[in-house]
Amino acid sequence: MTEILFIALFGLLLLGVPVAFSLGIASVAALYFASPIPLIIVPQKLFNGLNSFPFLAIPLFLLAGNIMAAAQISERLVKLAGLALGRYPGGLAQMSTGASAFFGAISGSAPATTSAIGSILIPSMVNRGYAPAFAGAVVASSGALGLIIPPSLTMVIYGTIADVSIGDLFIAGILPGIVIALALGVVNYLLAKRQGLAGEPVNPDVKASKVIAESSLALIMPAIILGGIYGGIFTPTESAAVACLYGLIVGMFVYRSITIKSLGPIFINTAISSAIVMYLMGTANAFSYIITAEQLPQAVAASILDISSNPTLIMAMILVLLLIAGTFLDNVAALVLLVPTLGTLITAVGIDPIYFGVFTVIALAVGNFTPPVGLNLFIAARLSGSRMEDISKSALPYIGAYLIVLILLILFPTVITLFV
Repeated sequence: MTEILFIALFGLLLLGVPVAFSLGIASVAALYFASPIPLIIVPQKLFNGLNSFPFLAIPLFLLAGNIMAAAQISERLVKLAGLALGRYPGGLAQMSTGASAFFGAISGSAPATTSAIGSILIPSMVNRGYAPAFAGAVVASSGALGLIIPPSLTMVIYGTIADVSIGDLFIAGILPGIVIALALGVVNYLLAKRQGLAGEPVNPDVKASKVIAESSLALIMPAIILGGIYGGIFTPTESAAVACLYGLIVGMFVYRSITIKSLGPIFINTAISSAIVMYLMGTANAFSYIITAEQLPQAVAASILDISSNPTLIMAMILVLLLIAGTFLDNVAALVLLVPTLGTLITAVGIDPIYFGVFTVIALAVGNFTPPVGLNLFIAARLSGSRMEDISKSALPYIGAYLIVLILLILFPTVITLFV
């Protein structure tokens, strides 16, 4: 049955069938042709896969991100990043990384971060003499911070799949996210010095107090979410609802950039995005049921443990697998396919599932700006007018920065678990 399951899955993926439909069709095919299990189990597992209170956090976090994006906070965050980082060599590149870190903490999405920050800073970088491909690479690699710096939608999905604390994942993701942002800043500095890209001149008309005040209301939202969860005031799902309410208040009554009329597109976009993610989660649960029934996770774990039981070596092998998966699959699909299988392995060797979750999210984030399906690359190419191939080449130093951090996280896992 396992052979039919994976042949059908990869055959459908090669034909360009969306992952969610591929998982569902492959599950039906495996049960129909090679199992006595009745087909009614597929819709049952699809429903059971979504019948979970923590899953309510997914559409709510998507809604919160869409609300804050509609509030036009990206320009305010860019000004804040410019105030802090613009004077350094490669000032606009540094601003891109800083603004992406700020915006990522609000949106929880890599494509949204890349689009919001790139639409402002890529034209500015090109006008200031930055190569279009380099400008695109800066924004695409920095946009991946949206997946890493909490609150992260990808961490919510991992937490629900692996049944671990989403709040602990958020707390554990803070320090690695800061380390990666600093690593990207170092790459920006080195490349800017080599290319002769100076910092931005200080504008005497810009008042620091005004910039900080305008952006602080947006940055309070992740503080409310993380503080509320860690302080035991509300659950991650409740925190997402609070974030939506807070975003509406700020967007409608403070920034005045959200109107009653604009709420319709916000809710429609959220519903579409939520439907895609939730259907994928449902079909993935049916798929996971079959591989669990076939004891595939145990077989994979036993095979790897035959090679080595050293946690460091196992994490190195998992890193290679995650990088390959992230290159060809989107993050949600990679999580639902790999976490149930790898979960058995990490449990067998005593690897902390919180550590593994944050590490997995970071490793998969690299796939967002690597070809052939890196969504950040498509967005950056459209905004910069450069070819994806050229942006991919310019992104190599940034990929190297992510890999160095990932290797350090394998060698020093307490960087992730320090505050958990």
